[in-house]
Amino acid sequence: MQQVNLGMIGGGTVGSGVFHALQQNGDLMAARLGVKIAFRKIAVKAFDEPRPYLIPRALMTTDWQEVVNDPQIHVLIELVGGTGIARVMILAALAQGKTVVTANKALVSMHGPELFAAAAKQGANLYYEASVCGGIPIIKSLREGFVANQFSAIYGIVNGTCNYILTRMKLEGVDFAVVLADAQKQGYAETPPDLDIDGFDAQHKTGILASLAHGFWVDHHNIQTEGIRDVSKIDMQFAEKLGYTIKLLGIIKRVSPKSAIQVSVYPTLIPNAHVLASVNGVFNACFVRGDVVGDTLFYGRGAGKDATASAVLSDVADAALDLKNGGKVRVPPFVAHAKRGQVVPMDEIISRYYVRLSVVDRPGVLAKISAIFSAAKIGISSVIQPEGHEGESVPLILMLHDAPNAAMRKALAKIAKLPVIKSKPVMFRVETLD
Repeated sequence: MQQVNLGMIGGGTVGSGVFHALQQNGDLMAARLGVKIAFRKIAVKAFDEPRPYLIPRALMTTDWQEVVNDPQIHVLIELVGGTGIARVMILAALAQGKTVVTANKALVSMHGPELFAAAAKQGANLYYEASVCGGIPIIKSLREGFVANQFSAIYGIVNGTCNYILTRMKLEGVDFAVVLADAQKQGYAETPPDLDIDGFDAQHKTGILASLAHGFWVDHHNIQTEGIRDVSKIDMQFAEKLGYTIKLLGIIKRVSPKSAIQVSVYPTLIPNAHVLASVNGVFNACFVRGDVVGDTLFYGRGAGKDATASAVLSDVADAALDLKNGGKVRVPPFVAHAKRGQVVPMDEIISRYYVRLSVVDRPGVLAKISAIFSAAKIGISSVIQPEGHEGESVPLILMLHDAPNAAMRKALAKIAKLPVIKSKPVMFRVETLD
């Protein structure tokens, strides 16, 4: 039986999880693949750093170049994270023709074209299943399982931290700040939490999925990205009354013309009856619509040492089979196949909207607001106006018909200047997921 030797850079929580998973199920993988897989060297920050699973001292080094430059290592696993030294490490490994497996969504999102070009130049491969949705095999499914499909829409709950916060806000009726603080105590949210709650983690993942699905590289700067800081428990309550749940979605949709797509990340009202509305806690899900296969749903843990280890070793298995078969790749990790493609600017995207205003409760307020929307050719489909005491500030909830984002943005700017408006308008888009 052939043997494929692994090197790994990063031996902390995730890295030790990968090592442990291979120790646990390495014989099973070998039996299924016909290839024995073994670790040869692992670069770590420090030999005695805390890690959930032990790594034998004989395998560890504190010099990552020992791993990259070892001629007996066939596959490099990069688990360092970030877009600095990790990029240097991966490019160094690819330059030697080594296959690289990474879980680094930020690096793949920001430097994908450079990395895939470097891999192609040397006849090497770069695998990245663990970069999106943890243990859910969404990358391989889009690349291989759905190879005969074009994708009209992909909707993803791809950040477990945000999903955990929004779930608790809905089910327990508590405010954002309270749940965020608790999530940080439990280790579900980082300190500071900006990368997650401001939508940038989801942006990286959504950009990778969009690039893979549509065959041209989506620049992360072109992805409209909004986080969940403005979602309040009152929005959760009113959304529920209207038959919706608020989720942070990565959205990838074909729009006219056919070569154009929407790629966005923002809090979205989705119908309670849709399966994505019931994805709770730290779990992730991707809803994929293919022109041949129809609608499919992928659900599972989006992060953590074990889910990530499963995805990393899935890529290792692909790499091992490629090496076993003489370096031939069955389906390349990424192929730019679109003759032309573009991400449509957000101002041109048409959506339905939920708007929450804080208004002075007096006669004529709704008429002034309606006049502005009417002038912008934006129709109001429903209004919820809780009764208050005249002169006090009360919430006013509006559901609006389809309108371009630019028209909506300009109308809200005018409404915000009205003397009867007491705080910045809050707006979320509505997705029917039809």
